[in-house]
Amino acid sequence: MQRLLGILLCFLSFSASATDSDTLTVDRAVNADIELAFANDRDIEPTLSDFELLNYVIMSNEAGERYAVVTLKNQASGSRQLESKHLMALFANGERKQPSDFKLNFEANETQSLTISFGQNKFPILAINSNNRH
Repeated sequence: MQRLLGILLCFLSFSASATDSDTLTVDRAVNADIELAFANDRDIEPTLSDFELLNYVIMSNEAGERYAVVTLKNQASGSRQLESKHLMALFANGERKQPSDFKLNFEANETQSLTISFGQNKFPILAINSNNRH
């Protein structure tokens, strides 16, 4: 009986630790004043758009998955569609990467928040950028 109880406790302990690596934690909330100077030899930038990136919160888990909650405003006087190509993350090794594919419709002057994935990376995200016309 004690052996069975010990095996059960080990199993429960293992399954609890397995789900901990999936849990997202906030790395930090970042304001727009942060200045980084990584080289951008290939001139990688997000696609020009009418979306202003108002703020973002970076999240990750122990498995190396990188996410961000971003808040954007459509500054156009008409409807626009936000796509993954309009945003880019800068990682701690200087790499720039677009988020996983998504599309989201915005009405004129609408503000929305959404959670986006940047996949797995051993380096944390330092900043997220958009490239707006305004």
